[in-house]
Order: sequence, then C-alpha cells, then structure tokens
Amino acid sequence: MIKRVFLFTTLLFTTMCIQAANLKEFTANTPTPPLNLTDLQGKQHNLSDYKGQVVLVQFWATYCTPCRKEMPSMNNMMKKMADTPFKILAVDMGETKSEVTQFVNEVKPEFSILMDESGKSISDWKVFAAPSNFIIDPQGKIRYTLFGGVEWDSDQLINKLKALAVK
Repeated sequence: MIKRVFLFTTLLFTTMCIQAANLKEFTANTPTPPLNLTDLQGKQHNLSDYKGQVVLVQFWATYCTPCRKEMPSMNNMMKKMADTPFKILAVDMGETKSEVTQFVNEVKPEFSILMDESGKSISDWKVFAAPSNFIIDPQGKIRYTLFGGVEWDSDQLINKLKALAVK
C-alpha cells in the first residue's frame, strides 16, 4: 500500500512539473494591467517603457521555495536571450525591503527586482500564488501565463520567447 501511495505521489508530482513547464496561451481579451514599481536601487520601472521587448513579469516571494530554486535558471535565461530584446521584471509580493534584500544577497538574481509592499500590483494582476508568470509581447500584451516553478533556461522556453520577439 505504501509503495502505491509513493508511486501515485511521484507520478502526480511528475505530471504537475511537466504541465508547469508549458506556457499557457493567454486568451482573455483584457488589457495588460499597469505595472509601475520601484526596484531595490530606487529606480522606477513602468511596464509601458518596455514596449518593443518581450518581458517576463514574475510575481514571487522570499518564502516561495520554487521561486528560490528557479532564479538561477532565470539568470541563465538572461544570458541565452542576450541577442533578443528581453527583460525580466520580478515583482516581490508585499514583503519588506530588508526581507527582499537578504534574499537577493543569497540568491543573486541578475535582473530587476521590483518592490510591491502595498500589494497593489498583485491585486491589479489578480495574482493568487507564487510564482505567477506573465509573458508580455513587444506590443505590450500578455501572451502567455505560467503558474508554478519552471526551469526558465530550457531550449523549449527560450525558443518560444525568441519567436515571440520577432512576430
């Protein structure tokens, strides 16, 4: 019996991981919510300033184990996307600057970490879990979503994002 439970749990986890690796096409006919936040260095970032680029907007938290695990692959993704107009805007979900700074010093993300201490953007984007990911096309529209952790530097994801950049 224990072996069956273990096997079922393993298969369920594997299936969830495979599904998480697939970007889901965003089909809702709604405008992209605004995103205007400050990064840890005090620089203002407005999503509308990134038109002409593919942008990964990720909502994450320091307590999120998948977030911590996938950030190194996001660093690798940035390197693999170096020849493509591409940015990552990682939005912390309502934590303090000191909590986020400690996390950043440990994990060392090489992309913009934005602060949303008030939680307004979480509400605007209807985020309910961490990590929640949105791929924005060069025209500023949400094209794909992905909820849960993923290895962002996989060739499959890189190729899909590069193709989006040239459409």
